Amino acid sequence: MSTAAGTLQLLAVLLTCLVMAAGCAGTSEITDFTSDGCSLFPDGAVGDRANWCDCCFAHDIAYWRGGSREERKIADKALRDCVLERTGDKALADLMYHGVRAGGDPALPTWYRWAYGWSYGRGYRALSRQEQQRAREKLDEYFKLHPAGYCGGGAGNNGSNEK
Repeated sequence: MSTAAGTLQLLAVLLTCLVMAAGCAGTSEITDFTSDGCSLFPDGAVGDRANWCDCCFAHDIAYWRGGSREERKIADKALRDCVLERTGDKALADLMYHGVRAGGDPALPTWYRWAYGWSYGRGYRALSRQEQQRAREKLDEYFKLHPAGYCGGGAGNNGSNEK
């Protein structure tokens, strides 16, 4: 076989692999739900972990699930509002809000990015009905194993982005 023919054959194999990989990326499965509370921020005040931990836990559910750009804005505002309601501290609530707005972009290769339950690269994309159903099932599985949630007080929601 000539060098040109070998190169063309190799190129054809590589293109086939890329097309197959692209097809799989669109139909990836959501991973099991995990939460680390407030990620790179304390889960609560010293001596009062429950103070805003549940706010972060609900936010983790939304971030794991992912969705549209607007759904992310809603989740981030819900976090801010929850922290403000729990603490009465506007500066703290705003700090956390600006932190998640800056650090939670789906393009960042972090474990706490928007849509972290999906393969990296999903970005902002609304969930199909099938994806929504699968996400609900995964959350149900999580709560069967961890009925009190990450913070010990439950989720306060059933996995929807409405907080």
